[in-house]
Amino acid sequence: MANRDDFINPNSSPVTVSDADSFLLDSSQIGSASGSFQNEGFLSGADGAAAAADAEFGFSRPDFRQTPLVGTVDFYERHVFLCYKNPQVWPPRIEAAEFDRLPRLLAAALTARKNDVKKQTRLTICEGHDGTETSNGDVLIFPDMIRYRRLTHFDVDTFVEEVLVKDGEWLPGNPEALTGWYIFVCCHGSRDRRCGVCGPAIVSRLLEEIESNGLQGKVSVSPCSHIGGHKFAGNVIIYGRSTHKEVSGHWYGYVTPDDVPQLLEQHVAKGEIVDWLWRGQMGLSEDEQKASQQHRLSINGGTDMDRGTINSNDVGISTCGSQLEGTGCCQANGNISCCQTTQLPVDADNFNLNQENAEFTTEKKSSFKRQISRSSSGKGARPRKVCLMPTWYESWEREDTYAVLAVVGAAISVAYAFNCYRQLK
Repeated sequence: MANRDDFINPNSSPVTVSDADSFLLDSSQIGSASGSFQNEGFLSGADGAAAAADAEFGFSRPDFRQTPLVGTVDFYERHVFLCYKNPQVWPPRIEAAEFDRLPRLLAAALTARKNDVKKQTRLTICEGHDGTETSNGDVLIFPDMIRYRRLTHFDVDTFVEEVLVKDGEWLPGNPEALTGWYIFVCCHGSRDRRCGVCGPAIVSRLLEEIESNGLQGKVSVSPCSHIGGHKFAGNVIIYGRSTHKEVSGHWYGYVTPDDVPQLLEQHVAKGEIVDWLWRGQMGLSEDEQKASQQHRLSINGGTDMDRGTINSNDVGISTCGSQLEGTGCCQANGNISCCQTTQLPVDADNFNLNQENAEFTTEKKSSFKRQISRSSSGKGARPRKVCLMPTWYESWEREDTYAVLAVVGAAISVAYAFNCYRQLK
Protein backbone atom coordinates (compact mmCIF):
# COMPACT_ATOMS: atom_id res chain seq x y z
CA MET A 1 0.00 0.00 0.00
CA ALA A 2 1.35 3.47 -0.84
CA ASN A 3 2.55 5.25 2.23
CA ARG A 4 -0.57 6.65 3.85
CA ASP A 5 1.58 8.62 6.25
CA ASP A 6 2.79 10.53 3.21
CA PHE A 7 -0.27 12.75 3.47
CA ILE A 8 -1.16 15.64 5.69
CA ASN A 9 -4.22 14.73 7.73
CA PRO A 10 -5.32 12.04 5.25
CA ASN A 11 -8.38 11.05 7.24
CA SER A 12 -9.86 14.48 7.69
CA SER A 13 -8.77 16.57 4.77
CA PRO A 14 -9.60 16.51 1.06
CA VAL A 15 -6.21 18.11 0.50
CA THR A 16 -3.32 15.72 0.04
CA VAL A 17 0.27 16.90 0.16
CA SER A 18 2.26 13.79 -0.68
CA ASP A 19 4.99 13.46 1.83
CA ALA A 20 5.75 17.06 2.25
CA ASP A 21 7.47 16.89 -1.09
CA SER A 22 4.86 15.29 -3.19
CA PHE A 23 5.56 17.58 -6.06
CA LEU A 24 5.66 16.58 -9.71
CA LEU A 25 7.85 17.96 -12.40
CA ASP A 26 6.93 20.03 -15.30
CA SER A 27 4.71 18.37 -17.78
CA SER A 28 3.61 21.63 -19.26
CA GLN A 29 6.24 21.71 -21.89
CA ILE A 30 4.63 19.22 -24.18
CA GLY A 31 7.18 17.72 -26.44
CA SER A 32 9.97 19.81 -24.94
CA ALA A 33 10.23 17.80 -21.80
CA SER A 34 12.53 18.89 -19.08
CA GLY A 35 16.16 18.46 -19.93
CA SER A 36 17.46 17.98 -16.42
CA PHE A 37 18.31 14.33 -17.00
CA GLN A 38 18.89 14.33 -20.70
CA ASN A 39 22.62 13.92 -20.36
CA GLU A 40 23.05 13.40 -16.66
CA GLY A 41 21.64 11.52 -13.73
CA PHE A 42 22.30 10.26 -10.27
CA LEU A 43 24.21 7.34 -11.75
CA SER A 44 26.86 9.55 -13.29
CA GLY A 45 30.42 8.80 -12.33
CA ALA A 46 32.57 5.73 -12.45
CA ASP A 47 31.07 2.58 -13.88
CA GLY A 48 31.87 0.70 -10.70
CA ALA A 49 30.05 3.22 -8.53
CA ALA A 50 27.09 3.19 -10.90
CA ALA A 51 26.89 -0.60 -10.80
CA ALA A 52 27.06 -0.56 -7.01
CA ALA A 53 24.28 2.04 -6.82
CA ASP A 54 22.12 0.00 -9.17
CA ALA A 55 22.66 -3.18 -7.16
CA GLU A 56 21.60 -1.45 -3.95
CA PHE A 57 19.03 1.12 -5.13
CA GLY A 58 18.32 0.51 -8.81
CA PHE A 59 16.60 -2.07 -10.97
CA SER A 60 18.85 -4.86 -9.64
CA ARG A 61 18.10 -4.20 -5.98
CA PRO A 62 16.93 -7.22 -3.93
CA ASP A 63 13.42 -5.86 -3.25
CA PHE A 64 12.68 -4.98 -6.89
CA ARG A 65 9.32 -6.42 -8.01
CA GLN A 66 8.78 -8.24 -4.74
CA THR A 67 5.54 -6.49 -3.68
CA PRO A 68 2.09 -6.48 -5.37
CA LEU A 69 1.33 -3.18 -7.08
CA VAL A 70 -2.43 -2.93 -7.57
CA GLY A 71 -4.33 -0.83 -5.05
CA THR A 72 -1.30 1.19 -3.89
CA VAL A 73 -2.61 4.61 -4.96
CA ASP A 74 -4.50 6.60 -2.34
CA PHE A 75 -7.82 8.02 -3.45
CA TYR A 76 -7.72 11.53 -4.93
CA GLU A 77 -9.80 13.49 -7.43
CA ARG A 78 -7.55 16.32 -8.53
CA HIS A 79 -3.82 16.68 -9.03
CA VAL A 80 -2.16 20.09 -8.83
CA PHE A 81 1.41 20.43 -10.09
CA LEU A 82 3.52 23.42 -9.17
CA CYS A 83 6.51 23.88 -11.48
CA TYR A 84 9.47 24.87 -9.34
CA LYS A 85 13.23 24.49 -9.79
CA ASN A 86 14.62 20.96 -10.42
CA PRO A 87 15.29 17.64 -8.65
CA GLN A 88 18.98 18.37 -8.13
CA VAL A 89 18.14 21.19 -5.71
CA TRP A 90 14.93 19.89 -4.14
CA PRO A 91 15.35 19.23 -0.40
CA PRO A 92 13.66 16.16 1.08
CA ARG A 93 10.71 18.29 2.30
CA ILE A 94 10.46 20.98 -0.30
CA GLU A 95 7.10 22.40 0.79
CA ALA A 96 8.53 22.99 4.23
CA ALA A 97 11.87 24.45 3.12
CA GLU A 98 12.67 27.87 4.57
CA PHE A 99 13.98 29.36 1.33
CA ASP A 100 11.35 27.85 -1.00
CA ARG A 101 8.50 30.22 -0.25
CA LEU A 102 6.17 29.43 -3.14
CA PRO A 103 5.73 25.67 -2.56
CA ARG A 104 5.72 26.20 1.20
CA LEU A 105 2.97 28.84 1.07
CA LEU A 106 0.86 26.89 -1.44
CA ALA A 107 0.97 23.75 0.69
CA ALA A 108 0.14 25.77 3.80
CA ALA A 109 -2.79 27.51 2.09
CA LEU A 110 -4.22 24.19 0.94
CA THR A 111 -3.92 22.76 4.42
CA ALA A 112 -5.56 25.83 5.94
CA ARG A 113 -8.53 25.54 3.57
CA LYS A 114 -8.80 21.76 3.78
CA ASN A 115 -12.39 21.84 5.05
CA ASP A 116 -13.47 24.08 2.18
CA VAL A 117 -11.87 22.19 -0.70
CA LYS A 118 -14.56 19.86 -2.08
CA LYS A 119 -12.29 17.61 -4.17
CA GLN A 120 -9.59 15.39 -2.71
CA THR A 121 -6.59 17.30 -4.01
CA ARG A 122 -2.99 16.13 -4.34
CA LEU A 123 -0.18 18.68 -4.58
CA THR A 124 3.05 17.80 -6.38
CA ILE A 125 6.05 19.88 -7.42
CA CYS A 126 7.27 19.85 -10.99
CA GLU A 127 10.38 21.25 -12.51
CA GLY A 128 10.39 24.81 -13.74
CA HIS A 129 12.82 26.63 -16.02
CA ASP A 130 12.47 30.37 -16.49
CA GLY A 131 12.78 31.45 -20.08
CA THR A 132 11.26 28.23 -21.43
CA GLU A 133 7.72 27.09 -22.10
CA THR A 134 7.43 25.92 -18.52
CA SER A 135 8.52 28.43 -15.93
CA ASN A 136 8.81 28.58 -12.18
CA GLY A 137 5.38 29.30 -10.77
CA ASP A 138 3.35 27.65 -13.54
CA VAL A 139 0.55 25.44 -12.22
CA LEU A 140 -0.89 22.40 -14.02
CA ILE A 141 -4.21 20.93 -12.93
CA PHE A 142 -5.59 17.48 -13.80
CA PRO A 143 -8.16 16.22 -14.75
CA ASP A 144 -9.06 19.81 -15.73
CA MET A 145 -6.18 19.80 -18.23
CA ILE A 146 -5.38 23.47 -17.67
CA ARG A 147 -2.30 25.54 -16.90
CA TYR A 148 -2.00 28.84 -15.05
CA ARG A 149 1.09 30.93 -15.70
CA ARG A 150 3.41 32.51 -13.19
CA LEU A 151 1.86 32.06 -9.78
CA THR A 152 3.82 34.02 -7.15
CA HIS A 153 3.82 33.78 -3.39
CA PHE A 154 1.72 36.98 -3.32
CA ASP A 155 -1.06 35.24 -5.28
CA VAL A 156 -1.29 31.97 -3.36
CA ASP A 157 -4.29 32.72 -1.14
CA THR A 158 -6.35 34.18 -3.99
CA PHE A 159 -5.47 31.29 -6.28
CA VAL A 160 -6.47 28.65 -3.74
CA GLU A 161 -9.72 30.47 -2.99
CA GLU A 162 -10.83 31.02 -6.57
CA VAL A 163 -9.58 27.85 -8.27
CA LEU A 164 -9.37 25.10 -5.66
CA VAL A 165 -12.12 26.13 -3.23
CA LYS A 166 -14.67 27.75 -5.56
CA ASP A 167 -13.73 25.67 -8.63
CA GLY A 168 -13.63 28.88 -10.63
CA GLU A 169 -10.93 30.76 -12.49
CA TRP A 170 -8.02 32.78 -11.26
CA LEU A 171 -8.64 35.87 -13.35
CA PRO A 172 -5.09 37.23 -13.48
CA GLY A 173 -3.96 33.89 -14.91
CA ASN A 174 -6.43 33.10 -17.72
CA PRO A 175 -6.15 29.29 -17.81
CA GLU A 176 -4.64 27.66 -20.89
CA ALA A 177 -5.97 24.34 -22.16
CA LEU A 178 -3.51 21.44 -22.12
CA THR A 179 -3.48 18.87 -24.91
CA GLY A 180 -1.63 15.62 -25.45
CA TRP A 181 -0.13 13.32 -22.84
CA TYR A 182 1.83 14.14 -19.68
CA ILE A 183 4.18 11.61 -18.12
CA PHE A 184 5.72 12.20 -14.69
CA VAL A 185 8.58 10.16 -13.23
CA CYS A 186 9.62 10.39 -9.58
CA CYS A 187 13.28 11.44 -9.44
CA HIS A 188 13.39 12.81 -5.90
CA GLY A 189 16.80 11.45 -4.95
CA SER A 190 17.19 13.58 -1.84
CA ARG A 191 14.08 11.89 -0.48
CA ASP A 192 14.87 8.30 -1.44
CA ARG A 193 17.86 6.90 -3.31
CA ARG A 194 15.73 4.36 -5.18
CA CYS A 195 13.79 7.12 -6.93
CA GLY A 196 17.02 9.06 -7.46
CA VAL A 197 18.67 6.10 -9.19
CA CYS A 198 15.75 4.69 -11.18
CA GLY A 199 13.93 7.87 -12.16
CA PRO A 200 16.57 9.60 -14.29
CA ALA A 201 17.22 6.46 -16.36
CA ILE A 202 13.50 6.21 -17.16
CA VAL A 203 13.27 9.92 -18.04
CA SER A 204 16.25 9.59 -20.38
CA ARG A 205 14.69 6.62 -22.18
CA LEU A 206 11.35 8.42 -22.48
CA LEU A 207 13.04 11.47 -24.00
CA GLU A 208 14.92 9.22 -26.41
CA GLU A 209 11.76 7.43 -27.53
CA ILE A 210 9.83 10.68 -27.92
CA GLU A 211 12.52 12.22 -30.08
CA SER A 212 13.24 9.15 -32.19
CA ASN A 213 9.55 8.63 -32.95
CA GLY A 214 8.67 12.23 -33.66
CA LEU A 215 6.36 12.64 -30.68
CA GLN A 216 7.50 16.11 -29.69
CA GLY A 217 4.45 18.27 -29.11
CA LYS A 218 2.34 15.21 -28.35
CA VAL A 219 3.94 13.63 -25.28
CA SER A 220 5.59 15.54 -22.44
CA VAL A 221 7.79 13.82 -19.86
CA SER A 222 9.07 15.36 -16.67
CA PRO A 223 10.86 14.24 -13.51
CA CYS A 224 8.89 14.87 -10.32
CA SER A 225 9.23 14.81 -6.59
CA HIS A 226 8.01 12.18 -4.17
CA ILE A 227 4.54 10.80 -4.92
CA GLY A 228 4.40 7.94 -2.40
CA GLY A 229 5.71 4.39 -2.64
CA HIS A 230 9.49 4.67 -2.90
CA LYS A 231 9.78 0.90 -2.86
CA PHE A 232 7.96 0.77 -6.21
CA ALA A 233 10.62 2.86 -7.99
CA GLY A 234 10.64 3.53 -10.88
CA ASN A 235 7.32 5.28 -10.36
CA VAL A 236 5.49 6.74 -13.35
CA ILE A 237 2.18 8.64 -13.69
CA ILE A 238 0.50 9.14 -17.06
CA TYR A 239 -2.20 11.77 -17.61
CA GLY A 240 -4.15 12.12 -20.84
CA ARG A 241 -7.49 11.60 -22.54
CA SER A 242 -8.72 8.04 -22.96
CA THR A 243 -10.36 6.66 -26.08
CA HIS A 244 -13.62 7.91 -24.55
CA LYS A 245 -12.09 11.41 -24.28
CA GLU A 246 -12.12 11.27 -20.49
CA VAL A 247 -9.02 12.47 -18.65
CA SER A 248 -7.53 9.76 -16.49
CA GLY A 249 -4.39 9.46 -14.40
CA HIS A 250 -2.75 6.03 -14.23
CA TRP A 251 0.12 5.10 -11.93
CA TYR A 252 2.78 2.51 -12.76
CA GLY A 253 5.46 0.98 -10.54
CA TYR A 254 8.60 -1.12 -10.93
CA VAL A 255 9.08 0.46 -14.36
CA THR A 256 12.47 0.01 -16.06
CA PRO A 257 13.84 1.76 -19.16
CA ASP A 258 13.07 -1.41 -21.14
CA ASP A 259 9.38 -1.01 -20.28
CA VAL A 260 9.16 2.51 -21.74
CA PRO A 261 8.36 1.48 -25.35
CA GLN A 262 5.57 -0.77 -24.10
CA LEU A 263 4.02 2.03 -22.03
CA LEU A 264 4.13 4.39 -25.00
CA GLU A 265 2.86 1.86 -27.52
CA GLN A 266 0.11 0.37 -25.38
CA HIS A 267 -1.05 3.00 -22.91
CA VAL A 268 -0.46 6.22 -24.85
CA ALA A 269 -1.05 4.97 -28.40
CA LYS A 270 -3.80 2.41 -27.82
CA GLY A 271 -5.32 3.24 -24.44
CA GLU A 272 -4.46 -0.21 -23.09
CA ILE A 273 -3.53 -0.47 -19.42
CA VAL A 274 -0.28 -2.34 -18.82
CA ASP A 275 -1.67 -4.26 -15.86
CA TRP A 276 1.42 -6.07 -14.68
CA LEU A 277 2.99 -2.66 -13.90
CA TRP A 278 -0.25 -0.91 -12.88
CA ARG A 279 -0.57 0.53 -9.38
CA GLY A 280 -3.96 2.22 -9.72
CA GLN A 281 -5.55 5.43 -10.92
CA MET A 282 -7.03 8.76 -10.02
CA GLY A 283 -10.60 8.66 -8.75
CA LEU A 284 -10.61 5.06 -7.49
CA SER A 285 -10.23 3.70 -3.97
CA GLU A 286 -7.93 0.80 -3.16
CA ASP A 287 -10.76 -1.72 -3.44
CA GLU A 288 -12.05 -0.15 -6.66
CA GLN A 289 -8.57 -0.34 -8.20
CA LYS A 290 -8.36 -4.05 -7.42
CA ALA A 291 -11.88 -4.65 -8.72
CA SER A 292 -11.12 -2.70 -11.90
CA GLN A 293 -8.07 -4.82 -12.62
CA GLN A 294 -9.91 -8.03 -11.82
CA HIS A 295 -12.66 -7.03 -14.24
CA ARG A 296 -10.13 -6.49 -17.03
CA LEU A 297 -8.51 -9.83 -16.24
CA SER A 298 -11.84 -11.65 -16.34
CA ILE A 299 -12.72 -10.08 -19.69
CA ASN A 300 -9.38 -10.92 -21.25
CA GLY A 301 -8.85 -14.27 -19.59
CA GLY A 302 -5.52 -13.22 -18.10
CA THR A 303 -4.22 -14.65 -14.84
CA ASP A 304 -0.47 -14.02 -14.69
CA MET A 305 -0.07 -10.49 -13.37
CA ASP A 306 3.69 -10.74 -13.19
CA ARG A 307 4.02 -11.08 -16.94
CA GLY A 308 0.71 -10.36 -18.60
CA THR A 309 -0.49 -7.15 -20.20
CA ILE A 310 -4.21 -6.47 -20.25
CA ASN A 311 -6.04 -4.53 -22.91
CA SER A 312 -8.44 -2.12 -21.24
CA ASN A 313 -10.40 -1.74 -24.48
CA ASP A 314 -11.06 -5.48 -24.79
CA VAL A 315 -8.80 -5.98 -27.79
CA GLY A 316 -7.95 -9.67 -28.01
CA ILE A 317 -4.18 -9.41 -27.67
CA SER A 318 -2.24 -10.62 -24.65
CA THR A 319 1.45 -10.08 -24.14
CA CYS A 320 4.04 -11.47 -21.81
CA GLY A 321 5.78 -8.48 -20.34
CA SER A 322 9.21 -8.12 -18.83
CA GLN A 323 10.57 -11.29 -17.32
CA LEU A 324 13.27 -11.45 -14.74
CA GLU A 325 16.36 -13.43 -15.46
CA GLY A 326 15.94 -17.07 -14.66
CA THR A 327 12.16 -17.15 -14.90
CA GLY A 328 10.29 -19.46 -17.22
CA CYS A 329 8.15 -18.71 -20.21
CA CYS A 330 4.72 -17.24 -19.88
CA GLN A 331 1.57 -19.25 -20.34
CA ALA A 332 -1.92 -18.05 -21.13
CA ASN A 333 -5.01 -18.88 -23.19
CA GLY A 334 -5.27 -22.46 -22.09
CA ASN A 335 -2.24 -24.53 -22.96
CA ILE A 336 -0.73 -22.15 -25.48
CA SER A 337 2.64 -20.89 -24.32
CA CYS A 338 5.39 -18.74 -25.74
CA CYS A 339 9.10 -18.53 -25.15
CA GLN A 340 10.31 -16.36 -27.97
CA THR A 341 11.36 -12.74 -27.86
CA THR A 342 9.33 -10.72 -30.29
CA GLN A 343 8.07 -7.23 -30.97
CA LEU A 344 4.82 -5.66 -29.95
CA PRO A 345 2.47 -4.68 -32.78
CA VAL A 346 2.41 -0.98 -33.49
CA ASP A 347 -0.72 0.61 -34.86
CA ALA A 348 0.95 3.91 -35.58
CA ASP A 349 -2.01 5.23 -37.58
CA ASN A 350 -4.02 5.20 -34.38
CA PHE A 351 -1.40 6.99 -32.32
CA ASN A 352 -4.00 9.64 -31.57
CA LEU A 353 -2.22 11.68 -28.94
CA ASN A 354 -3.99 15.03 -29.33
CA GLN A 355 -7.30 13.59 -30.53
CA GLU A 356 -6.30 14.96 -33.93
CA ASN A 357 -5.71 11.66 -35.75
CA ALA A 358 -1.95 12.13 -35.76
CA GLU A 359 -0.35 9.72 -38.25
CA PHE A 360 3.16 8.39 -38.48
CA THR A 361 4.98 8.16 -41.75
CA THR A 362 6.07 4.72 -42.93
CA GLU A 363 9.58 5.51 -41.81
CA LYS A 364 8.41 6.48 -38.32
CA LYS A 365 6.28 3.36 -38.06
CA SER A 366 9.27 1.17 -38.84
CA SER A 367 11.40 3.16 -36.44
CA PHE A 368 8.88 2.80 -33.65
CA LYS A 369 8.67 -0.95 -34.18
CA ARG A 370 12.42 -1.19 -33.98
CA GLN A 371 12.39 0.82 -30.77
CA ILE A 372 10.06 -1.66 -29.09
CA SER A 373 12.61 -4.45 -29.25
CA ARG A 374 15.69 -2.35 -28.63
CA SER A 375 17.34 -2.86 -25.25
CA SER A 376 17.76 0.10 -22.91
CA SER A 377 20.97 2.05 -22.94
CA GLY A 378 20.55 2.72 -19.21
CA LYS A 379 22.55 0.72 -16.70
CA GLY A 380 20.92 -2.04 -14.76
CA ALA A 381 18.10 -2.56 -17.22
CA ARG A 382 16.66 -6.03 -17.30
CA PRO A 383 16.05 -8.13 -20.40
CA ARG A 384 12.47 -8.42 -21.51
CA LYS A 385 10.69 -11.22 -23.27
CA VAL A 386 7.50 -10.25 -24.98
CA CYS A 387 5.20 -12.65 -26.73
CA LEU A 388 1.96 -12.39 -28.62
CA MET A 389 -0.80 -14.86 -27.97
CA PRO A 390 -2.82 -15.94 -31.01
CA THR A 391 -6.08 -14.85 -29.41
CA TRP A 392 -7.17 -13.28 -32.71
CA TYR A 393 -6.96 -16.73 -34.30
CA GLU A 394 -8.89 -18.35 -31.52
CA SER A 395 -11.52 -15.62 -31.78
CA TRP A 396 -11.82 -16.19 -35.53
CA GLU A 397 -12.04 -19.93 -35.02
CA ARG A 398 -14.86 -19.54 -32.50
CA GLU A 399 -16.76 -17.14 -34.73
CA ASP A 400 -16.43 -19.52 -37.68
CA THR A 401 -17.75 -22.39 -35.58
CA TYR A 402 -20.69 -20.34 -34.39
CA ALA A 403 -21.54 -19.43 -37.99
CA VAL A 404 -21.55 -23.08 -39.07
CA LEU A 405 -23.72 -24.06 -36.13
CA ALA A 406 -26.15 -21.26 -36.95
CA VAL A 407 -26.47 -22.42 -40.57
CA VAL A 408 -27.00 -26.05 -39.53
CA GLY A 409 -29.58 -24.99 -36.95
CA ALA A 410 -31.44 -22.95 -39.55
CA ALA A 411 -31.47 -25.84 -42.01
CA ILE A 412 -32.85 -28.22 -39.37
CA SER A 413 -35.57 -25.71 -38.45
CA VAL A 414 -36.62 -25.30 -42.08
CA ALA A 415 -36.73 -29.06 -42.60
CA TYR A 416 -38.81 -29.57 -39.47
CA ALA A 417 -41.24 -26.82 -40.45
CA PHE A 418 -41.63 -28.25 -43.95
CA ASN A 419 -42.26 -31.73 -42.52
CA CYS A 420 -44.99 -30.34 -40.26
CA TYR A 421 -46.52 -28.51 -43.20
CA ARG A 422 -46.70 -31.72 -45.26
CA GLN A 423 -48.37 -33.60 -42.39
CA LEU A 424 -51.03 -30.92 -42.01
CA LYS A 425 -51.91 -31.26 -45.72
